[in-house]
Amino acid sequence: MEKLNQQSFAQFIASGKKVVEFNAGWCVDCKRVAPFLPEIEKKFASDFQFGEIDVDESRTIAEQYNVRGIPTFIVFEDGRETGRLPSREAKTQEQIETFLEQMAK
Repeated sequence: MEKLNQQSFAQFIASGKKVVEFNAGWCVDCKRVAPFLPEIEKKFASDFQFGEIDVDESRTIAEQYNVRGIPTFIVFEDGRETGRLPSREAKTQEQIETFLEQMAK
């Protein structure tokens, strides 16, 4: 998963289908989902490119996209947000995979 920041974010989402995980180092739920994210990324590699952004390091972007809880997964297509899995629904591998399956269609 590519680590993004204020400078690289816009270029990353500009073209293609991208999934960005908004997270933070102190986030308990982020740490809970982290172990299975590589498996999810591999499973959906033909559908999406994956990136992650730390909300503490890139607060402006988190505010711009109204990210209120973490982890939050946002899907972008050619720079436009097309879907969002908010933190309250991003607790298990199954929830994340179900969301991405819907977004891949």
